[in-house]
Amino acid sequence: MDPDILNIIRRGAVIPAVPLALDAGRNFDPFRQRVLMRYYVDAGVGGVAVGMHFTQFEIRNAGVGLFEPVLSACATEIDRLSTDRARPLVKFAGINGLTDSALQQAEVARALGYDIAIVSLAAFGQDTLEQDMVHHVREIAGIMPVFGFYLLTGVGGIHLPYAFWRELVEIDNVYGIKIAPFNRYYTLDVLRAVADAGKQEQVTLYTGNDDSILYDLVTEYRFGQYPVRIRGGLLGQWACWTRTAVDFLGKVHEWVDSGAPLPREWLSLSAQMTDANTAIFDTAHHYAGSIPGVHEILCRQGLLENTLTLKRDEVLSPGQAAEIDRVCAAYPHLTDDEFVAANLDRWLNETNGAE
Repeated sequence: MDPDILNIIRRGAVIPAVPLALDAGRNFDPFRQRVLMRYYVDAGVGGVAVGMHFTQFEIRNAGVGLFEPVLSACATEIDRLSTDRARPLVKFAGINGLTDSALQQAEVARALGYDIAIVSLAAFGQDTLEQDMVHHVREIAGIMPVFGFYLLTGVGGIHLPYAFWRELVEIDNVYGIKIAPFNRYYTLDVLRAVADAGKQEQVTLYTGNDDSILYDLVTEYRFGQYPVRIRGGLLGQWACWTRTAVDFLGKVHEWVDSGAPLPREWLSLSAQMTDANTAIFDTAHHYAGSIPGVHEILCRQGLLENTLTLKRDEVLSPGQAAEIDRVCAAYPHLTDDEFVAANLDRWLNETNGAE
């Protein structure tokens, strides 16, 4: 792996899980997809993750066929912006499906210049043997570097026990894990597996627990002699209000480096972040409106033109818009509305000029 890319990953970065931009006819909207890339890069992210839950797993479906077009549009824009701004950016490609399909996706992602394959096991049943899933990841790692991915069961993930993670971290070419089960016990399984293997310097941990972002980032986990930390975030929540997320992660890194006591006000901030996430991710309806919730924020800011997804019945849940109104009013310091308003016209004009 490029040493500059590896340094970004290991330091810890904001990696938004990129949403899919659609036009009014539910067709892929490359223009708005590129506008999103400009927003993320100018917000200061370390990279982007394309092809995961928030890009919608359905992009791979027969009759949709958007996996390669979406990954290509995002990669082309990220590479252009990386060159223009003279700083490297990490490109994560979401890989989903059973092994034959996943290997084809990894080949496409590698050809498009993606740096890391982040491997979802959502297509496997709960009764699948752990060894079969480890083999699946090992096969993909033979094509390109890999991040493991513990996906929330509420959006299609499966329970992956300690024993699975303990084997996975021994695979060559595995550089990190996104931990996103939204469950303290399951999160500890991953952390303990990394610690027990002594892989804390080789396998970088990122939080995907959108319900517990701050707690994950400020906690030093100790299961024995060596501490383990979660260094960054690869999050659907950070697909919106991204500038604020970058500022916050920078403060966390400064705090970790300083060795100072934890600021007490961060405990309140942690609860506020969770409250904001419960509205955006629609926990009241078991995450049914999570993707439309993120789209709603981006649409209100003018970054997206609509909240449509590939599934016609995937819309904001009853009362969800009012909940989003509530958290926006209660926690304006969590938003980045002013940043977007100050730059939106430029992003639109620059994207139009780059076509």
